[in-house]
Amino acid sequence: MLTFEEKWEKVLACDATYDGQFYTAVKTTGIYCRPSCRSRKPKRENVDFYETKAEAESSGFRPCKRCQPEVDRSPASALVHDVTAFVLTHYKWPLKLEEIAEHVSLSPFYVERTFTQATGETPRRLLEKVRIDKAAHLLRTTDMSNLAICYEVGFQTPSNFYRVFRRLKGCSPSMYRKGGADESLIVRDSRHRSV
Repeated sequence: MLTFEEKWEKVLACDATYDGQFYTAVKTTGIYCRPSCRSRKPKRENVDFYETKAEAESSGFRPCKRCQPEVDRSPASALVHDVTAFVLTHYKWPLKLEEIAEHVSLSPFYVERTFTQATGETPRRLLEKVRIDKAAHLLRTTDMSNLAICYEVGFQTPSNFYRVFRRLKGCSPSMYRKGGADESLIVRDSRHRSV
């Protein structure tokens, strides 16, 4: 699913999207956390990742008192976990809401409404975020062309890839590869964009 580097990026960003998908265990403290935990970040070499709470606990780690990874945060947490896991596994496919709903054996309407209420974003937005996260990782760690990355992460058209990338990262893929966005370009571009 995710490489060590990708998981580490999510931990540094305190990305709640990946909560429940993996757990961060810190060897020096004996504590495991959610990816979104706001506690001080450990040194990279002191970190192990586990897919489940049970794996972390059986390896001798105890839950963090700050982020409380052992506690389910909402009644919809199982649905959110299942939808997120499915998207992380199948992000390269041209996924539709109906396929996600079929996977969790619920109606598309119920999945979208419940997922959106629990997370603040639709399953479609989650899919876009996962694809762009994967693209950003590839841009920084490989020499693949932007077009190859576009198709590798599941976008069907380059125009949609560039539009979504700019919306989520604030710059073009080429700019991101060079180290980020030129703030003046983002400000100028946002003033000319129609709402």
